[in-house]
Amino acid sequence: MAVRHRLIKASPRTVWSVLADGDRYAEWVVGPSSSQQREGDWPEVDSTIAYEIRIGPLSLTNNTVVRRCQEPDLLELEARAGVLGTARIAFELRPWGRRDCLVILDEHPLQGVGGMLHNAGVEVITQIRHRALLARLAKVCESEEGATRDGGAREAPTARPRPAGGGAHA
Repeated sequence: MAVRHRLIKASPRTVWSVLADGDRYAEWVVGPSSSQQREGDWPEVDSTIAYEIRIGPLSLTNNTVVRRCQEPDLLELEARAGVLGTARIAFELRPWGRRDCLVILDEHPLQGVGGMLHNAGVEVITQIRHRALLARLAKVCESEEGATRDGGAREAPTARPRPAGGGAHA
């Protein structure tokens, strides 16, 4: 079972909004060249998105189904990859400090060839893919968060209290 985490410099609300937009799936998931909502209202349970993966001249169309959704902190997906089978992919979002989000990604095969051939080598490849996926997710979310923060009024720096008594004065 591949579990990886990343601290994203964006609010959990921002991270959730990216995960909850099925049309943006290809922006942060490693592999798909495009995605679109297919059935239901993503990310409601049983809603699906279709995506295309291009490998040279080949093009594969697959889909992902929402299996569990607890807005705003848990999204569990079942990714279908044709003959390779299916995998459970879970995202858990935890507030971290005042402005950041700890994202925990947990994936393991469910059915098909992927489950039968799951071994340490596959685990290493999955970890590399997760590192790239979380980096892409962070880039999208942090960019969006920065635009939101910069678009609004800048916060004034908080004044530090001066020490009472014999402290040095500037």
